[in-house]
Amino acid sequence: MRTTLTLEPEVAEKLRAEAALGSSTFKDIVNQALKRGLGIEKTEPEKPFEVITFSSGFQPGIDPMKLQQFLDDEEAESYLRKGALR
Repeated sequence: MRTTLTLEPEVAEKLRAEAALGSSTFKDIVNQALKRGLGIEKTEPEKPFEVITFSSGFQPGIDPMKLQQFLDDEEAESYLRKGALR
């Protein structure tokens, strides 16, 4: 089927750049993009993201990057307790 489309400049430029790589024609690139966008042609699923975990000596909820803040809070509480005892 033949039709006329009005493309936004950045879309047209991206399509032209893909066509300039020489792997496919402009028409083929537009058709492939439309098929992917409409869900007609499925792309290969990407490898799922995997979190690499490790064991540490900290209990859940303890942020090792905030240990100094924890120590500062403990020192402030200790100081206030000593002042309340006097």
